[in-house]
Amino acid sequence: MSAAAPLDLRRPPADPRVQHVLMLRERIDKTARNGKPYAILKLGNASGEITANAWEEHLPDLQGIGAGALLQVIGEFETREGKRQLKLTRVTALPPGHLSRDEILAQFVPRISQDPQQLWDKIDGWCAAMPTTLRAAVESVFRDDPFRVQFAESPGATRGHHAMVGGLLLHTCEVAEIARASVAAMQGDVHLVTAGALLHDIGKVQAYSVDVAGFDYAPAGHLLGHIVLGSLMLQQRLATLPPHTLSADQRLELHHFIQSHHGIPEYGAA
Repeated sequence: MSAAAPLDLRRPPADPRVQHVLMLRERIDKTARNGKPYAILKLGNASGEITANAWEEHLPDLQGIGAGALLQVIGEFETREGKRQLKLTRVTALPPGHLSRDEILAQFVPRISQDPQQLWDKIDGWCAAMPTTLRAAVESVFRDDPFRVQFAESPGATRGHHAMVGGLLLHTCEVAEIARASVAAMQGDVHLVTAGALLHDIGKVQAYSVDVAGFDYAPAGHLLGHIVLGSLMLQQRLATLPPHTLSADQRLELHHFIQSHHGIPEYGAA
């Protein structure tokens, strides 16, 4: 089997054998009942994640190796207690610099399977249908090219839902679709609600960082959180528009979508 063949960790493979490079996402060192050391490895690539046990005979090759390392893995898939995992035959750490940062991000950091351009087409189409003033407000954010690059690369979370490159873009489209269906059923203002859905998580482009080891909180995310950051971003973008583009009440409504979307104060909502 070619070591270069793509490995899709989301689906049971036709061939259980594995001879691929995977990223070490997490390592937990433990001691077995017989007193021998072993490590639980969480391994992954852009398609997903899988667990493997590194037994005593594998540990010398993993000495000093932690999260973010690239490992050449030889073994096979097996199912234990109803869960699919890797049974390792051999594992070897690759030297730093084996791949560039861009190659690592493309091959080993989780990313959405959907076509980002199709998601952008939805967002741009929703914006185009909005009344002129509301469209100007939303596009003051979404027509900015550097923002679009950040937004398309950001995860929806550091772990859990949409923790993938492109996860924020996908999550925002899904929220907007649900919101549009709900407000249509209630005969509400579909354009205003769509605007709020598109803007609600914009602060995550500043709150999260993406690196070869995965996703984490950026300093601004730790100190302020994505809700405060999003409201500040919106305030800055609205300040670039002519003063009477939106009324004071309309500005408050857009800020309300961002600041209230976690529902209750215990979850960060205003």
